Amino acid sequence: MYINQKVKKKMSEEAQRLQKIIAQAGLASRRGAEELIIKGRVQVNGQTVTELGTKVTANDKVQVDGAPIEGREKLVYYLLNKPRGVVTTNDDEKGRRTVLDILEDVDQRVYPVGRLDYDTTGVLLLTNDGVVANQLMHPKTKVDKTYVAKVEGIATEEKLAPLKRGVVLKGRKTAPARVSIERIEPTKRTSMVRLTIHEGRNHQVKNMLAKVGLPVQKLKREQYAFFDVTGLQPGEYRKLTSVEIKRLKAQDYKLLRRK
Repeated sequence: MYINQKVKKKMSEEAQRLQKIIAQAGLASRRGAEELIIKGRVQVNGQTVTELGTKVTANDKVQVDGAPIEGREKLVYYLLNKPRGVVTTNDDEKGRRTVLDILEDVDQRVYPVGRLDYDTTGVLLLTNDGVVANQLMHPKTKVDKTYVAKVEGIATEEKLAPLKRGVVLKGRKTAPARVSIERIEPTKRTSMVRLTIHEGRNHQVKNMLAKVGLPVQKLKREQYAFFDVTGLQPGEYRKLTSVEIKRLKAQDYKLLRRK
């Protein structure tokens, strides 16, 4: 049967992947939605679905843990200056304070885009837009992340040179980083180093600097894509502007990088 292009387009617009529908409803990120499906917690028209890629339309009844998805939640976007001593998760098994505890007046269920360590401060985006979150975290996007680290020892160009070429961490070589020396305190035997990467491995910046003999004492993420925390004290946050949101949603990934 021949289907013309207009009909194909209409069919494509009507049917969407199940994990996308769940993410757009603000229940989880796209990856989190996939986990819900795999674990058998999602039902379509009364039947449990565990196959990723299942497509549904507006006529299908979708439930998560038996509760229906009532419709797409309003999408919101926040920029937080994460303080020290806060974990970047929705819940913490150790009972520690989370970034969501800071956004206590936000009605929507938001989640952090990526992670910062418990003792790392600085730029953190939070949203309930799973599509944008996944775009930002996807390796092909190569979003720049700039950190300023206070390290033990005297930083030199020679010591930092391997980071510019990439170092091997747990059997995998890192992508080349941009690194510069901000300040040296000879009497305290410490240095301030600025480092820009686009990967997102666990504890990556700390491990990279430790690899070249400069253990991190303090770490702050100063920039993420084109965002910084100018005007925000630790623990303060703001909504993104309409211009910032539009730029985040752009298909041209270069727009995500800082100008």
